[in-house]
Amino acid sequence: MGTNTRSKGASHENGDVPDAGLRSLDHCKRFPFIFFLCPGFDVCRKGIKTTDKAGVCKPDKRALPPWRYRLRQQALPLIRWETPYLAWMQERLRTPALDSYFAITANLGTHTFFMVFLPMCFWCGQAWFGKGLVHILALGVFWTGFIKDFYSLPRPLSPPLQRITMSGSAALEYGFPSTHSANAVSVAVYGLLLLKSPENTLPPTMKLFLECLSYFYAASIVFGRLYCGMHGFLDVIVGSVTGVAIGMLEFYYGPMFDAFMHSSSWVAPAIACLVIVVLVRIHPEPADDCPCFDDSVAFAGVVIGLEFGSWTYGKIPWDPWVSHAYAGNGTVDVTPLGWGLNIVRIVFGVLIVFAWRETMKPLLLKGLPHLFRLIESCGFTLPRRFFTPASEYKSVPPGSRIDTLFPTASDFPRMVAGIRHPTTRGRSVSIGPQSAADAYETLAYRERQRRESVSSNQGLRNRSSNLDILGKSEDQAGRALASGAHKPPSADYEKIIAGNEAVLAPADEPTEQQSRAVDEKEVFALLVKPRVRYDVEVVTKLIVYTGIAWFAVALIPIIFEVVGLGTNHLQTY
Repeated sequence: MGTNTRSKGASHENGDVPDAGLRSLDHCKRFPFIFFLCPGFDVCRKGIKTTDKAGVCKPDKRALPPWRYRLRQQALPLIRWETPYLAWMQERLRTPALDSYFAITANLGTHTFFMVFLPMCFWCGQAWFGKGLVHILALGVFWTGFIKDFYSLPRPLSPPLQRITMSGSAALEYGFPSTHSANAVSVAVYGLLLLKSPENTLPPTMKLFLECLSYFYAASIVFGRLYCGMHGFLDVIVGSVTGVAIGMLEFYYGPMFDAFMHSSSWVAPAIACLVIVVLVRIHPEPADDCPCFDDSVAFAGVVIGLEFGSWTYGKIPWDPWVSHAYAGNGTVDVTPLGWGLNIVRIVFGVLIVFAWRETMKPLLLKGLPHLFRLIESCGFTLPRRFFTPASEYKSVPPGSRIDTLFPTASDFPRMVAGIRHPTTRGRSVSIGPQSAADAYETLAYRERQRRESVSSNQGLRNRSSNLDILGKSEDQAGRALASGAHKPPSADYEKIIAGNEAVLAPADEPTEQQSRAVDEKEVFALLVKPRVRYDVEVVTKLIVYTGIAWFAVALIPIIFEVVGLGTNHLQTY
């Protein structure tokens, strides 16, 4: 079992903040949901400008509009209320075997897993099923990401929870609602409805087995998010309800939508494309730098490519979905090809997808900044926070990892090693804040503890809470410094855990503001420095993932026909 490590690069000398969107010591100027850490909180919350020397909470710099801030504040107490119960449950249920099981099976609820395997539905003659899954996952990823960024609610606090995960980016997202739960439940509901439909001709035994497997799959993913400390009860409940709605929507209305799109002129997919672009444009701005938007953009590109690609069924020479083959369900029996030829088709298709991605991504990242600078000179810019405009950089560094939705060729050695050693395949147990939202929640807890300590005159005793980020390893001098209970010796230095830089404790008794600053340095030193994000990434993702879907749905099946791996000769008319 590994432990999560923090980069020393997360802490800058002289208190400098990272240049990629992470704000620490002046967060009160940017993040209204922790205004209670700032002097004059009541004034700032009411939208009245102040001129406090120590730190002004200016309304025009708020990260959330007041109405979104109020909604967030109403939901935040429930997230905090859940934490002790989640910690109690995790403490009593955890075993090494369950840790490995839930960490590994969590991958089965990710959109990356489905993105890798979805093209096979189209290459193995089950286009109708592949389209249904793409619609389901796209809706789940987009709308849960929409809600996550809208509310900007943190995950349950760690500690007391320990986060068990194999994904380095999952903990950087907000927690409400759970995308894993939405994906798993929507796929399970869709599968169950298909199994119970009159058109299902499977034997009763196989049908019962698949139904039980669907229930077990959904329950395992949903409960695993609680067990792994990644989500609270509210997160998985809302995520599951979202999944049920999406699964039913696709089952009852998806076929009609597909038939309409295929029978319409090019105007229908063009309008669908414009609607998707508008949805991307209105995606809420998060309070922190959150990768939810990246996944939404990628899936938006997938849906655009899917709709245009499936619209061409039977309209291009050598298309395996020739006239009347679509027939409302898009099914071709590929079993006569045999296992060997089908495996060759899949490998060949995957190579084409990777060739497209590895070719277009660097070309776009190199060429688009020039176009963006020209557009910016005309007064138009990408109105998105946390993305650096093209006028502020010369070029995107080669090899930049702009997304984690679809694996790169360099990821395969690690994936193979993970399969060979499943008990150690990247699983880590993380304790402490991992994102800016976590850090603010930790600071909010410390501030509450400090105020309770002052009001009850308990001093150091209240600082030894099991929710303190430094836990039992923090020395008495550090606790006294944070609580302001007594003057620390001038020779004492408080060390930040995980090998980060030390923070010097002042020789004089700290003021309340100085105590806050020390707390902030401690907490934000634990965070990994976020990468710089570039404005061209959004358009790059849209183009690359649109191409991936178009290749997988339409172009690769046509290439199969050209090179002799096609299925046209298997179809009957």
